[in-house]
Amino acid sequence: MLLDAQFWPFLIAIILLTMSPGVDTLLVIRNTARGGVRDGVLTSLAICCGLFVHAAVSALGISLILLQSAWAFHLLKLVGAAYLIWLGVQSLLSARRGVALPVAAMGTARSPVPAWVPLREGLLSNVLNPKTVVFYMAFLPQFIAPSDPALLKSLWLAGVHFLIANLWQIAIVLTVGRAGQWLAKRWVSRCLEGATGTVLIGFGVKLALEQRPA
Repeated sequence: MLLDAQFWPFLIAIILLTMSPGVDTLLVIRNTARGGVRDGVLTSLAICCGLFVHAAVSALGISLILLQSAWAFHLLKLVGAAYLIWLGVQSLLSARRGVALPVAAMGTARSPVPAWVPLREGLLSNVLNPKTVVFYMAFLPQFIAPSDPALLKSLWLAGVHFLIANLWQIAIVLTVGRAGQWLAKRWVSRCLEGATGTVLIGFGVKLALEQRPA
């Protein structure tokens, strides 16, 4: 049963967790500042599509293999950390060049990068994040009864998460998009790119150095 007694605690928990800032929020802000509302929305959609991957992985038990295999989890963690560091380095290089961010104003469609770039960045940022694997493995089973079809219920809960996360992140996109003229200033763009790059690299290093969960 999809709308059972466990759904409402899940809904409250997932709303609170979605509103907690993290790498996904940072990437949405960065890409909106870089390419406007379109890039921010595409990034959000791609990030949230990764939730279905994690839900399927969790339901099919592949996450259990990752959690029980030290080398598999370590490899996934390092790949995710390397990707975050790579994104951070790109931001720092942009800050060093000192080029104003070509922020697209509200309602405009122009973007400095092809559409597949924010889609790729968003999807990989989520799929390569081992924290999401662990989160879904530990969190979703609490809301799936033994009699429930595990895969269907997992995808349903991921769909709810998809909707809530997109609503929250697109609200952030629109907020950043309205500040387009201010963000387009050269000194602001350098500060934003520098801060974003530093934080992304920090996230990546922290992820790489974290111990495997017991």
